[in-house]
Amino acid sequence: MYTKTIKQLSALLQARDISASELASLYLARIKQSDLNAYIDVNEELTLQQAKAADDRLASGTATALTGIPIAHKDIFVTRGWRSTAGSKMLENYVSPFDATVVARFNSAGTVTLGKVNCDEFAMGSSNENSYFGAVKNPWDKTAIPGGSSGGSAAAVAGRLAPGATATDTGGSIRQPAAMCGVTGIKPTYGRVSRFGMIAFASSLDQGGPMARTAEDCGLLLNAMTGFDERDSTSIDRPTEDFTRDLGKPLAGLRIGVPREYFGEGLAADVEQAVRAALKEYEKLGATLVDISLPKTELSIPVYYVIAPAEASSNLSRFDGVRYGHRAKDYKDLADMYCKTRAEGFGDEVKRRILVGAYVLSHGYYDAYYLQAQKIRRLIAQDFQNAFQSCDVIMGPVAPTVAWDLGAKADDPVANYLADIFTLSTSLAGLPGMSIPCGFGQGDKNGKRPVGLQIIGNYFDEARLLNVAHQFQLATDWHQRAPDSV
Repeated sequence: MYTKTIKQLSALLQARDISASELASLYLARIKQSDLNAYIDVNEELTLQQAKAADDRLASGTATALTGIPIAHKDIFVTRGWRSTAGSKMLENYVSPFDATVVARFNSAGTVTLGKVNCDEFAMGSSNENSYFGAVKNPWDKTAIPGGSSGGSAAAVAGRLAPGATATDTGGSIRQPAAMCGVTGIKPTYGRVSRFGMIAFASSLDQGGPMARTAEDCGLLLNAMTGFDERDSTSIDRPTEDFTRDLGKPLAGLRIGVPREYFGEGLAADVEQAVRAALKEYEKLGATLVDISLPKTELSIPVYYVIAPAEASSNLSRFDGVRYGHRAKDYKDLADMYCKTRAEGFGDEVKRRILVGAYVLSHGYYDAYYLQAQKIRRLIAQDFQNAFQSCDVIMGPVAPTVAWDLGAKADDPVANYLADIFTLSTSLAGLPGMSIPCGFGQGDKNGKRPVGLQIIGNYFDEARLLNVAHQFQLATDWHQRAPDSV
């Protein structure tokens, strides 16, 4: 049963061939036996209560397409009844008195929460090694990273510990772990998904999205996640839509932009080979490849690592030991309590980004760094608009390499930053983007580390992206393959 997609499970639940309680119990048993470290908090009693409520709803005939479907929530979304830690010692034992909008919307749809999944601390990282609760293991190769920051979400879906999961993407944290774990993930247009109750990292970049096995499943999850929220000042007020509405449309005439900057120095040969093969498959499906340029791509790393830390330094100033979260035990006065609490509560990567952010926002440096970065951000967004004059979607690699070994870049933060070169610009522009499995690389000597194909669309073009991915998945079986450990 755990090998089935959300779409398949929904049909079984609706036909009453399996109950939500039985399905939840099956996944809880798998989570208990897993050694991936994907979950931070599991509350079996609460999960089964939700499953019982879903069964009642199914029996009454008031179910939605997602009623009874078990999902996991990235531990950046606050939840009642489960801890909401953001992967940090600072919030190790924090239990929220309210649900994030995303969580509340899934609850309204009748989904069943399996638990909270691991992530880099405050979503800062590309490997999931920055979590206070330890690194997550990649189900394809347990000596490899799963990607980050949503590594727990990706590992849970790839390891069949959940059929779907919520995630967040600030600079690639849905697409990159989805690619490295061989699952499908989509980051919608900025503002599509409410950030209310999402523990903030960089407010102008953070965006929630789903991960699942297939594009069709991601569309079903996205239907529940999106919508205007007056409690989020960045939420976009647009009519609700069915993101699965275009599934089944042929791709004849689709123009695929292939950025030359995505296939240059630094791209591993095995990744390029898998991506090029996927592009050829799209040509077979009737699409046309168009050579395009995104000239500011290489500037996305310095721009992102000015803007994101600046916003993080502001957002994380609230964690001072006064209101909630960790507080140092021994201190002399208020200032000493602040200093010791933050020194003890934050990990190295979070401290690093707070320091960088405070520096670029300081008097004398704001104009030289932060303001210039915002100007280049606008130019990066304009590059995409120029490209979309000659193409409908853009495709390329998600990351320059397959997943690397756990600990391989632990002492080199810049090497971690460079791994985001192909995802950062999409986030800076606020565009929708997704990753789908398209092959395996040889970077681990045994060819069992997945490669993801990145698909980028124009604003609010998620339905098209999902169909473009869906057609590829109808023609190939990369998304159906499972790790040996499953």
